[in-house]
Amino acid sequence: MIKQKHIIVVAGEASGDAHAGRMIAALKTQRPDISVSGIGGETMRHAGAEIFTDFSELAVMGLVEVLKRYSQIKKIFNQVVERLKKEKPDLLILVDYPGFNLKLAKKAHSLGIPVLYYISPKVWAWRPGRIKTIRRYVDEMAVLFPFEQTLYENAGVPVTCVGHPLVDAVISDLSTEQAKTTLAFNPEHRVLGLFPGSRRSEVEALLPVMLETAEQIQRRHVDLQVLLPIAPGLDANYLAPFLKKTKLDIKLVNADFYDVTKACDAVVAASGTVTLEIALLGVPHLLVYRVAPMSYRILKHLVKIPYVGLCNIITKQNVITELLQDEVTVDNLDRHLTPLLTDPQAKSRAEMIRVQVLEALGPSGGAENAAEAVITMLAKN
Repeated sequence: MIKQKHIIVVAGEASGDAHAGRMIAALKTQRPDISVSGIGGETMRHAGAEIFTDFSELAVMGLVEVLKRYSQIKKIFNQVVERLKKEKPDLLILVDYPGFNLKLAKKAHSLGIPVLYYISPKVWAWRPGRIKTIRRYVDEMAVLFPFEQTLYENAGVPVTCVGHPLVDAVISDLSTEQAKTTLAFNPEHRVLGLFPGSRRSEVEALLPVMLETAEQIQRRHVDLQVLLPIAPGLDANYLAPFLKKTKLDIKLVNADFYDVTKACDAVVAASGTVTLEIALLGVPHLLVYRVAPMSYRILKHLVKIPYVGLCNIITKQNVITELLQDEVTVDNLDRHLTPLLTDPQAKSRAEMIRVQVLEALGPSGGAENAAEAVITMLAKN
């Protein structure tokens, strides 16, 4: 009897869960016989993976913030290592989240378990020395951007550029007015989306200033409607204490994320993959990023590129305004958000940015190509 192939996938945050989920769904279409388990969330679970640890237990941003939860993260790491020893999967797939996953790659390598790393750590932005670790412990890189493939080829690391899955995944058939109606908003009134991220540390750092900004804007534009999507890994109970402190009538939304985004006339969003999705939907938006002061001082010293946002990084232009750390104030957010809500040209500029970002992302078929890379690796072992 042929032994059923088993893979373990580790995604430590919402964007990784989303990317891994699309890849697993494509893999199950081609090879439904392959069993998948791992660390992830609802997207991976819905695609057919058995989730043994929810990514929300790992999702944290910033160096200081990680230190505060080190014991919990270390405990989960040790549990995964024990599982690798016991189950000896045919393949370990690591999805971004390098602080955790590169250490896991080293453990897997020592156990003789092949490692596919899907979605590269941002070695082109900071900590380039990680390429040496990757070359030693990772059997294959599956990267999203063509420039990443060149980087790894030059470093002697086996690599495939599978393309970015968002090229195919970011779809909403609704107009802004239709999306507003679907979500029970007044289509004649403007909607501001507050997207503070999926990590609790992000929400705590960003949501209060977002709410205060929305209050300030609404005092001038009384017809303003405000929505807050419930991000994966969070829930209404967690968000309730933040909302009790505002006079705003906030609509908490738990619906299709792309339709929710399309309902917005403008969005203020935490830095991350979500900003790429917002751009690909042609919605005007502003990027914000804030972590503990010590984390920021360290990162500012280490990061070697001029931008934080993915749209700006891949287009090599400042197409999306970035407000970082001390720049994240109510007045600054107000000053940049108000024109996005009121300027008649804001939508057309967002559409131009959408085209630029789409061109920079490269080939389509990212999830399917990633699944093919998994199948190819399994065939070798």
